[in-house]
Amino acid sequence: MSDVALVEKLVDKHRDLKREIAKVIVGQDEVVNQILLSIFSGGHSLLIGVPGLAKTLMVNTIAQALGLNFKRIQFTPDLMPSDILGSEILDENRKFKFIKGPIFTNILLADEINRTPPKTQAALLEAMQERAVTVAGHHYKLDLPYFVLATQNPIEQEGTYPLPEAQLDRFMFAIKLDYPSFEEEVDVVKATTSDEFQTVNPLFTANEISDIQHVIRRIPVPDNVVEYAVRLVGKTRPLNGAPDLIKNYVDWGAGPRASQNLIMAAKTHAAVNGKFSPDIEDVQAVSFGILRHRIIKNYKAEAEGITEEELIKKLF
Repeated sequence: MSDVALVEKLVDKHRDLKREIAKVIVGQDEVVNQILLSIFSGGHSLLIGVPGLAKTLMVNTIAQALGLNFKRIQFTPDLMPSDILGSEILDENRKFKFIKGPIFTNILLADEINRTPPKTQAALLEAMQERAVTVAGHHYKLDLPYFVLATQNPIEQEGTYPLPEAQLDRFMFAIKLDYPSFEEEVDVVKATTSDEFQTVNPLFTANEISDIQHVIRRIPVPDNVVEYAVRLVGKTRPLNGAPDLIKNYVDWGAGPRASQNLIMAAKTHAAVNGKFSPDIEDVQAVSFGILRHRIIKNYKAEAEGITEEELIKKLF
């Protein structure tokens, strides 16, 4: 099948996929869109929202609709790297045998990732970047496609270990979940307090998702769009030539990985909307989720209540 035919097929299946997810997840369209963009782009996502917004249910539903294996780890202060990666044990023949941990799946939900110490957080780094883990000197490849979807509670900071900027940068998207509207919350309460359960049908296979990722990488991007993305990321850095707003309110800006992610996500955004090449509007459409966790505000911005979204919007 040609790349054009694959993109056209993706448009239809993406529409069906959102309809399937909507059987269980009420509202949160923008959140679902960004998670799907991240998955089809081959990236990882950080979901930021207060408890009770159905983050776990959303990830589980998306995994079912995509036909992928799904595992969940509840991150706690006493969680060890071996609890994630797995460990070697002596079997009955007194030989070492590797028991795989929950990281060996297609979609891993790292619930409340900032509740565990840095040593355990770092256990995810190799898996996120290399799609492989090293245990006791042995290298193990993970099943593809592989995604980490992590959640973080933005309110309760006591007893948490904030993710270092280097690890935050590994996440393609940082996605904010807001409270549902009144009408959406009424629908949620009706759906979750009845005896009816919706069945989510798998619409993809792991191989189909890998094929989609390869097709998206082959999508051509005009030079002016690449230059716009790089320029946009460059404006977030408080250096000579940066806008005054950035110099006044930002300590550190986004790195080159942000430029790469902007283009990959823009390609995917174009593809699911039936376009065969991204334009500047596609870059702008994905920029909030990609840049918000890569802009480190200073104390002045915090004191004046300036949000990352306001800063990004000004850069357009």
